[in-house]
Amino acid sequence: MNNDNKAKFAFGMVGLGTMGRNLLLNMADNGFAVTGYDKSEKMLQFFEEEGKEHNLKGFADINQFVESLQSPRTIILLVPAGAIVDSVITELQPLLDEGDIIIDSGNSHFTDTSRRSLELKDKGIHFFGMGISGGEEGARFGPSMMPGGDKQAYAVVKDMLEAVSAKVNGDPCVTYIGPGASGHFVKMTHNGIEYAIMQLLAEAYEILKNGLNCNNQQIQQVFESWNNGRLQSFLMEITKDVFLFKDVKTGNLLVDEIKDEAKSKGTGKWTSQVAMDVETPIPTIDAAVSSRNLSKLKSLRVELEEVYGPSTKIEANEDFINDLEEAFYFAMATAYAQGMHLLWQASKQFEYELNLAEIAKIWRGGCIIRATFLEDIYQAYITNPDLQHLYGDAGIQAKIKQSIKGTRNVVSSSINAGIAIPALASALTYFDTLKTGRMPSNLTQAQRDFFGAHTFERIDSEGVFHANWNDKNL
Repeated sequence: MNNDNKAKFAFGMVGLGTMGRNLLLNMADNGFAVTGYDKSEKMLQFFEEEGKEHNLKGFADINQFVESLQSPRTIILLVPAGAIVDSVITELQPLLDEGDIIIDSGNSHFTDTSRRSLELKDKGIHFFGMGISGGEEGARFGPSMMPGGDKQAYAVVKDMLEAVSAKVNGDPCVTYIGPGASGHFVKMTHNGIEYAIMQLLAEAYEILKNGLNCNNQQIQQVFESWNNGRLQSFLMEITKDVFLFKDVKTGNLLVDEIKDEAKSKGTGKWTSQVAMDVETPIPTIDAAVSSRNLSKLKSLRVELEEVYGPSTKIEANEDFINDLEEAFYFAMATAYAQGMHLLWQASKQFEYELNLAEIAKIWRGGCIIRATFLEDIYQAYITNPDLQHLYGDAGIQAKIKQSIKGTRNVVSSSINAGIAIPALASALTYFDTLKTGRMPSNLTQAQRDFFGAHTFERIDSEGVFHANWNDKNL
């Protein structure tokens, strides 16, 4: 199909739900000619009402939508991940020419992005996956964006993406991530870190409420105080505000009226799964994923509490809140460290050529895990671009050492009181394991060789060995 001379739109969006609509409005605010396509007349109506300042119009006919775009056409998809993305691509493909561009901006699994990229490359269509973080407000006023894949296609949209992204110190929170499905891989890892920090906040809440018997006002004041210091972050900011929000129906704080079952859309699970595949431990993220699943076992939890009894109060002195701040800092830093280590390992294994400093840089604004600590991460990778693990950075090491004593007090006190702290405890155990020069894994390998002849290596000789463990004369 040839684009006619009447084409006027530089960018088109498939999917005019909240995220797609807000991103288009953001693009229009920055002077770009945009349009959208959606099968829902309701979504089209919302788009045109909200975009009336720019006289924005959308299409319910996909042929008219494609014909309205300038060549080479650039089409952004913001539709639910999975089969719907494939369905949209199948619908678009016959209408496109060689050189046209498709950008998948949903939370697609990175393996799907790899497959789609290869399939469309064979047909002469440029494709890349782009993770977007920041929710609907970020999409509207400046998200963090993680585009990866076809570098030639990225060059076409670079100026637009930099214009609509969040800014930190004037720097746009978007960069070319790398080849293949690297953009979606980085976004998936971002979401894994997000799971971990949200779980850590929930555990801090549990300790304050049930361990220390704090009321909601006191809890709010703790989170507000933390947000005014080194723990400042988007997630801390919204958490302190949660404890101020009244329920219209009851007049109570809304958080107290919400059922204690946490849902998920799968990106945290994907992070854990791929970490297992590339043999990179991320136990704090894993614990956060498992905790959401545990929360769904509501009836069983209630039944077992009646059998075994509830948690007890923590016997704490006046310094315990300070220790809790230290523990949160330590575990938060560990969650980021696990995510960055996963990116380091995946970059080698999948040849993504990731620049970890640039990734930390674009996460400083716009995204859900933006935090003051990301500046420390950014500086760590600027100082040493080949840094394998954040625990190895001198600046972060000093802060970790200062936080250990308080962390151990909080973890041991919580466990003694029967308070579940899976993410906090896993962070400490992960740290203790990584700083152990000789683990007891020699015993594990001996057992494997005993029952399965899996062999072992020796500390005094090169090579691979097997012992006759059933030799009773030994």
